Amino acid sequence: MAKVNALNERVKWNFYRWLREADGCCELTVNNIESAILLWQESTKNEDFGLFSVEKAVGFKKWLEKREFRGKPLSIVTAYGYLRSLQKFFKWLAREKGFKSRIKLNDVDYLSINRKEGRVATQGSFRDFPAFDYVKNLVNSITIQNEIDQRDRALICFTLLSGMRDKAIATLPLGCFNHETLVITQNPRKGVETKFSKWVPTTLFRFDEEMVGYVLEWLKHLEAKGFSTKAPLFPRSKLSQGKGQLTFEKATQVEPKFWQGTGAIREIFKRRSENAKLPYHHPHTFRHLAVMLALKACKSGEETKAVSQNFGHEYVATTLSTYGNFNPETLTQTINKMDFSRKFAEKERPAQ
Repeated sequence: MAKVNALNERVKWNFYRWLREADGCCELTVNNIESAILLWQESTKNEDFGLFSVEKAVGFKKWLEKREFRGKPLSIVTAYGYLRSLQKFFKWLAREKGFKSRIKLNDVDYLSINRKEGRVATQGSFRDFPAFDYVKNLVNSITIQNEIDQRDRALICFTLLSGMRDKAIATLPLGCFNHETLVITQNPRKGVETKFSKWVPTTLFRFDEEMVGYVLEWLKHLEAKGFSTKAPLFPRSKLSQGKGQLTFEKATQVEPKFWQGTGAIREIFKRRSENAKLPYHHPHTFRHLAVMLALKACKSGEETKAVSQNFGHEYVATTLSTYGNFNPETLTQTINKMDFSRKFAEKERPAQ
């Protein structure tokens, strides 16, 4: 990177403030856009943003094609994301005082990939997720010897039955789960970290009554321990120091404190799958399985809409396109099970 350009830094500071305060972007989005701008500065050797032109836009795309990450070229999806972020930045800049006459909006459009690549970058894709039998085997492999075992079993069950994201689960207080109605209130005001900070009412799916029982059993256990409604539904392990205060003993109990991030949840899934001699599946893949199980049970448009909303989606299309894509094996099995015995060759006679 060339030496610091003071004007560019002031422009970026104003833009990031606009993203947060006016456009309502979360910090993750701001960080992603910042990464794209840093790449632009690297490719132009940190020259004045006001020197933007069609030639520089085309040149950046060629520069990006040669860019590598971990020894491999950037994917179309990654390149598409960088270009979209830069479009947002330069379209904002084209409206700012001192840049209106220097940057043309039509020129900013050159920061885009061709339509063919665009379809590749935005098309839906299937996610390799576990089968329902896998989850049952994983849950049944846990021998309950202490609180940690009980928590982990309930956590795995809850992840599938709720279809929630791991970040929301890690930040969910006891008071946001009603054991009588099985309704989970994913309320950001209560500290639940949902995607885009949306308030999401979710009802636990009754895919398996035994799994539901494990979740309710865990909830009652925490209430009996005196955990308040503000305590986490899935608290972190309580570590105690061994003799000599030099080592920590293996945790057998939990304490009413939230995990820092989602790493602990992923480690639990990984450790439990290893103990069961099963392949590891990321917690988010359980959300994909939950969607497939719920959609399979739908018998009407009303039920499909309810399922979609239960996952926090505003549109049914989001559920179907993002989570409803079959992998090749499931697609083939589904088609092969369809009944094509009806004679389509016969045409209905026109009304007399």
